[in-house]
Order: sequence, then C-alpha cells, then structure tokens
Amino acid sequence: MALLEISNVSLSFGGLRALSHFNFSLDRGELVALIGPNGAGKTTAFNVVTGVYAPHEGTLLIGRQSIRSKKPFRINRLGIARTFQNIRLFTGLSVLENVLVAENHSIQHSLASAVLRTSGFTAEESRQTARAMEILETFSLSDRADDPAGSLPYGQQRRLEIARALATDPKILLLDEPAAGMNPNEKLQLIELIQFIRDRFKVGIWLIEHDMNLIMSISERITVLDHGEIIAVGPPSEIRTNPKVIEAYLGGSA
Repeated sequence: MALLEISNVSLSFGGLRALSHFNFSLDRGELVALIGPNGAGKTTAFNVVTGVYAPHEGTLLIGRQSIRSKKPFRINRLGIARTFQNIRLFTGLSVLENVLVAENHSIQHSLASAVLRTSGFTAEESRQTARAMEILETFSLSDRADDPAGSLPYGQQRRLEIARALATDPKILLLDEPAAGMNPNEKLQLIELIQFIRDRFKVGIWLIEHDMNLIMSISERITVLDHGEIIAVGPPSEIRTNPKVIEAYLGGSA
C-alpha cells in the first residue's frame, strides 16, 4: 500500500466540477508531478489533501488512516507538509523563528513549564533550536538566522518556506509552484535542492509546476489534469508526446 492513497475524489463548487474521480498515490522517496493548464484543479487537489477543502466523495489515506475532512494541523501531524504558490512566511519574525514555529507541534512540556522556564523546558528548547539551525544550515540560511524573514531575497524566501515545512518532520512534501518568480539560475538551484531534499530527508515529493523544463528534468512520474479530470499518467518521455496533453495545453487538435 502506498504512503498516500487518493481514490475517486470529487469536489464541486456550485456547478463547477473542480475534481472528478481523482486518483493518485505516492510513496516515500518518490518525486512526482501534477501538471495541467490554468484552472485544471491542481491546487484544489493539494487543498483537498491538506484539509483546506473537504471532498464530496472519495477516500484519502495516509497509510491505512483516513484523512478525509480532518483539520489541516492534524493532517500535518500525520505526515503531510506543504508550501504555497504565494510565499506565506511570517515576515516579521526572524528566519530562525519561522522554523521554530513549525517545530512547536512536537513540544512535550506544558505552558506552566514554559512560563517557569523549568530545566526540562529549557533543555527541550535548546534541542529544538539546534535542530532548527541544522535545517537552516542544510538550506544555506544559517547565516541569516537572526534576520527578518521578509528581508530575504525572493529565492531565499522560497528556501525558507521549504525548510519550515520540513521542520514539521513530514513523510510527504507538497510543493505548489516553487519555481514561480525565479530566474533561470535560481531554477537550476531549485532542481538540485528538490532532489537533495528527497534524498536527504527521505520524503515523498509531490510537485505542481508550470515550468515544463523543470518538470521534465526532475519528475519520475507525471499526472496531467484538465478541467478536474486526469487525462494522462506516465513518465516524462510519454507525457511530452501525449496527444491529449498537447491538446489540453495548446487548446486545439494535436
């Protein structure tokens, strides 16, 4: 059984069918992409998996546990983390504090121990800070740890958002258009970073991206959506020549 299993998921907004009998699976260590024209339902699929929307039908499983209609924070604790198309950092907090916020779900001590600064609490706080700094070091951000997150260049803000997601210790990482707004050099660095994350953190990565060069160079498997329906699934070599995919993107006969 796959780590993430989505079966026959459908969702409508009024008369608009956003997802129709959507099926998908992802295992630890896989790197797969979800593509399609604007409005195809890609981010909607991410929103369903992460609890932003509840599907009208279908099943969503992490392992053997259903995540359908669970709150986003509970889904995160079960092992799914995500980034967003528009960067959503706490810009007024420091780079380090952004990562520490993501680690808060693992705190074992009570509010009273935090107020009283007990030895157990301070020891755990030190462990969390050390782990956060280790993550920042991995993403070449440790030298900016004390800087406001909003002061980082765009590419480094993207890195920080991914680092913050990984601080929740996920089994699966969802990346929603991570290359948006990046220049060609930053995109090349992003490709290396995504592959490094998969290998270093042993996570499954599910990627939405419009940059086809990036998708074709990095993905092991691609799912193509059009108007909420899957029109193709396969390796990049098959997807790039699939007539239905070409028609969906070009808007005419292949």
